[in-house]
Amino acid sequence: MSEKVRIILVVDDERDHADGIVEALEKSCEKAIAVYSGKDAAEILSSRQVDIVITDLKLGGDIDGLAVLSEAKRHNAETEVILITAFSSIDTCKEAMKRGAYDYLVKPIDIDQLRALVGQAARKISLSRSRRSESDDGGFQFDGVLGADHTMVGIYQVLRRVAPTNISVLIEGSSGTGKELLAKAIHNNSLRRDKPFRPINCAGLSESLLESELFGHVKGAFTGAAADRKGLFQIADKGTLFLDEIGDMPMNMQAKLLRVVEDGIVIPVGSSKSVAVDVRIISATNQSLAKLIDEKKFRQDLYFRIKGVNIFLPALRDRVQDIPELAMHFLKEAAEETGSKVTGITDSAMAALTSYDWPGNIRQLRNSIRTMVVMCEREQIDIPDIPPEIHQVRRLVAGVGTLGDVSLNDLEKQAIAKTLAKTGNNREKAAKILGIGERTLYRKIKEYGL
Repeated sequence: MSEKVRIILVVDDERDHADGIVEALEKSCEKAIAVYSGKDAAEILSSRQVDIVITDLKLGGDIDGLAVLSEAKRHNAETEVILITAFSSIDTCKEAMKRGAYDYLVKPIDIDQLRALVGQAARKISLSRSRRSESDDGGFQFDGVLGADHTMVGIYQVLRRVAPTNISVLIEGSSGTGKELLAKAIHNNSLRRDKPFRPINCAGLSESLLESELFGHVKGAFTGAAADRKGLFQIADKGTLFLDEIGDMPMNMQAKLLRVVEDGIVIPVGSSKSVAVDVRIISATNQSLAKLIDEKKFRQDLYFRIKGVNIFLPALRDRVQDIPELAMHFLKEAAEETGSKVTGITDSAMAALTSYDWPGNIRQLRNSIRTMVVMCEREQIDIPDIPPEIHQVRRLVAGVGTLGDVSLNDLEKQAIAKTLAKTGNNREKAAKILGIGERTLYRKIKEYGL
């Protein structure tokens, strides 16, 4: 875990079980507390800020695990709750997750699995705190923008400063890295949040069509213009316009866009009447605009106008430690949308996911997880559920030739070996990236002779 949580509260009417969990989690937090009834848990939650609650679903007395969940969320919505249950109560736990529980474990619990779950919850809490504004207005919420990688934490800090202003923003990054999500996050945390957010992809549109889309047109301006039509600048007035793949915008359109950005005036196609607009511009590109400027394919003056603040989104392969959190987020999202009973990802499957380079970045991960959730017939996604192009497109260890057949053990061994190499043999960091407990990793290292 990159950052310890402060307080973990363990609630179980079986004292030995509660004390055992506390002992196992002492290194995962500043203080672990065991209580043996829902009533005592409620008292702790009302008087102290608890980060993570681990509670048995069935407790002696009037307050059961679901009531503890409600109490925890009532006092602090940020508190994460992990439920422990017998197999027969799984449906109840799934319902509890809809009420805000983080996850659940079935008895008898695996301590390594519990530690891994606590680590994931701790990263979520840490990330939530890093996103929270230092202002008094309740802070910022960057919905859909996830990750605790140090680069992403730096981006959240920039977003907090930039979002409330009207400064233009240029987002750079490979396709699928989440540039539009970031643009939406900026808009949703700006003073323009109640006004329109309108995106347009500049790639693949002819100059005439792009001009009409942006500036609008009047009736009869060209063949097929049967009526006046407002452009996106007018539609997004007082709001935000997101110009995706601006590097593909034709040069003549760049000149027209520059005039609008500088003067705040648009002239619909076929009209001589100007219209004043107040629009914040957020642009994005998967190309190097500096290189395009050198090649005389992008205007330098426009570049300086749109580059008020420059944000670079890293490729997913460069933020490997975020893959488990992103994967679980997309899994829960897809399961809720499709009504699937899939609730998790096995250690082997997660190792395979973190070992893949994801050329399509977050978009590819999201689509792949959604497909797996739809097709999976178990409660956990496993290796057989992973599309072959992800775990069989190449060997996971550098220097291996053609693919051939890869056994599940070989795949897991290669994933662990590659991750250990990436982390300089740092086992704690490798376990975090792989999304498994340290003890599990140690056992696998010994098993595979690594």
